[in-house]
Amino acid sequence: MPDPPFLAEHEELRTSIRRWVDAELKPHVQEWEDAEWVPSSVFRRAGELGFLGLAYPSEYGGQDGGPLHEAVFQQELARSGSAGLAAAIGAPMTIATPPILKFGTEEQRRRWVPPVLTGEKVAALAITEPGTGSDVAGVGTTARKVDGGFVVNGEKCYITGGVRADHLVAAVKTSEEGGHGGISFLVIERPPAPEGSEDDPALLGADRGDGITARPLQKLGWHASDTALISLQDVFVPDDHLLGELHGAFKLIMANFAWERISMALGAVAGMDAVLETTKAYVAERRAFGRRIADFQGTRWALAEMGTKAEACRALTYEALRKHDLGVVTPMEVAQVKLMTQRAMVEVADGCLQLHGGAGYMKEYGVERALRDARLGPIGGGTDEIMKDVIGRMMGV
Repeated sequence: MPDPPFLAEHEELRTSIRRWVDAELKPHVQEWEDAEWVPSSVFRRAGELGFLGLAYPSEYGGQDGGPLHEAVFQQELARSGSAGLAAAIGAPMTIATPPILKFGTEEQRRRWVPPVLTGEKVAALAITEPGTGSDVAGVGTTARKVDGGFVVNGEKCYITGGVRADHLVAAVKTSEEGGHGGISFLVIERPPAPEGSEDDPALLGADRGDGITARPLQKLGWHASDTALISLQDVFVPDDHLLGELHGAFKLIMANFAWERISMALGAVAGMDAVLETTKAYVAERRAFGRRIADFQGTRWALAEMGTKAEACRALTYEALRKHDLGVVTPMEVAQVKLMTQRAMVEVADGCLQLHGGAGYMKEYGVERALRDARLGPIGGGTDEIMKDVIGRMMGV
């Protein structure tokens, strides 16, 4: 029986996605981690199978599904054992394109949504800047109004998919004051990449005569996902690339956070499942002092605690997902599920590495990757400190 809120149709979809992940993604995970790059063909294949548009309307090339269908896809990507791979494929449809679908004009939707759902193009959400971190209202990248559009100057950092992005959904300062009432969303398109540069990060990130450069950043984890420092120098953006109302982006960003944070929780739950499965298999085979490691009481207790933690996170996450699907989830519930699951993922990955002993420190088993990847969870999408502040304020403290 499916776990609520999932139904039989979602489990059928899960079977299909898992088959693809196991056959076409998992065998290449270490290769892509080492290359710090997922081939563009993978995006097109995901689009061909219809997986990138599960929650999008068919009129834009989607599958007319909903959040639960996309949740299944995110979970199965996380089961690949590479959060970087999951982020590379998932971020364009999960965090970068929803603002266009929700707040864009019909022309904007038809222009920018379908190519992302087919995997032909990649979108990136560009909000964070050097020195601002979680302070969304502190955006300093400027968009000066000129005839026919805006001239943008500034930097964006830690941008998932920023090197390969064909367009950026960027938060920019459009008033002198900036802040909550002075930020706008602009869709910044890049010119076509040079021929032969499809999977060459250096060429893709170079200035194409548009005043934009995207430099890959070296990270602790998420190696398969390109993460960029983006420089914008006198970049002209036409008027019809304004997304939503002028100075109205702050509320759009806040609206986007709920699904991003629930998505992170879904990934953490699936990630805990994956690393626990790997660890249970390892301790069942590994012997020490004449016994299987699994036969030691300490091993059973450690797995019992981690398994219980994972199930508690699953229950909280699925309840938030159910409420989000109904449109009734609250910011406090979203913050709670994000806070709890990301902490738990780090703890479970660390505990599983410990049960592997020295082998866990090696790349062979993928447990060290799980721990490295997990460490971003308490930072990305709103730090633990921000989540606790949101929760405390909504508790009336």
